[in-house]
Amino acid sequence: MKCITLPAMIFLMMSSPSLAEENVRKVDDKGIFNVVIENDIFAGSDSDYTNGVRFAWLSSEENMPSWIQSVAGVLPIAGDGNKRISVAAGQSMFAPEDLSRQDLVAGDQPYAGWLYGSVGMVSDTGKTLDNMVLTLGMVGPASLAEPTQKFVHKVIDSPEPSGWDHQLKNEPGIILTYERKWRSIYEISPLGLSADITPHAGINLGNINTDATVGATFRLGYDLPADYGPPRIRPSLPGSDFFVPTEELGGYLFTTIAERAVARNIFLDGNTFTDSPSVDKKYFVTSLQVGAAVTYGETRLSYTQVFMTKEYDTQKNPSLFGALTLSHRF
Repeated sequence: MKCITLPAMIFLMMSSPSLAEENVRKVDDKGIFNVVIENDIFAGSDSDYTNGVRFAWLSSEENMPSWIQSVAGVLPIAGDGNKRISVAAGQSMFAPEDLSRQDLVAGDQPYAGWLYGSVGMVSDTGKTLDNMVLTLGMVGPASLAEPTQKFVHKVIDSPEPSGWDHQLKNEPGIILTYERKWRSIYEISPLGLSADITPHAGINLGNINTDATVGATFRLGYDLPADYGPPRIRPSLPGSDFFVPTEELGGYLFTTIAERAVARNIFLDGNTFTDSPSVDKKYFVTSLQVGAAVTYGETRLSYTQVFMTKEYDTQKNPSLFGALTLSHRF
């Protein structure tokens, strides 16, 4: 068997129309609700990217308004795929390692919060998943990250974070996201199981994040056509809220490796138009994710452990955090 590199696989998928000419599956009449919780407590730490919560809803594919198809016609998404509208809201927070210090911790992750809402469109052909999302929100005290973290720490009896006076200042934010996933470009069936490789590529544009990501996910298990991998908040692009199970019980183990080129990260670079705490970011960040997902009936539960290389020059340790996701179709 010849070895094909990840960039070569992605290039072939993008440049060869025959690989995209797949039958569209039956229209799905159920919507999908997702809850994602990410926290570094799963890795036994409390610094850098420390917590994220995201609620998302995907409409059913049934009875999509005609204007959806018209809009899809001018967007870089699969025109022949089944369409869904996506709506999401969430909050992410960042903090330095030493939460007891009241002064500015130079060279460490600045305190920051991000409160946001998003709307987008998802298109699934059965072999490719396109996702385009517009996200609007606020960084700074308006994100409510300070009272949220202090409340959670009080509930779990952890030390109160004392340096929020040095958080990033209020700034409205916008991110335009596009992502494509290609599913099952290589598939085998060892020991009654199925396995596939799903490359993905995407881009974020905006004053909050401007970056580009390429990567691939390897999965081994049952009922792999149900989805394109479980959803994540950071640093993934939010393109996996979708799942349509074909069996009553399914599940798989997975691992994802991705490379992200970073031009802008407000949580490290600081505010766009005013002075604020900042650190010198890394322009390239590699992430490795491992985990498992189980589907039963109309419900999916997954856990992902995330390992990321250092995101800024003075970061003491690579980032480690976990993601727990619950999804339900109705």
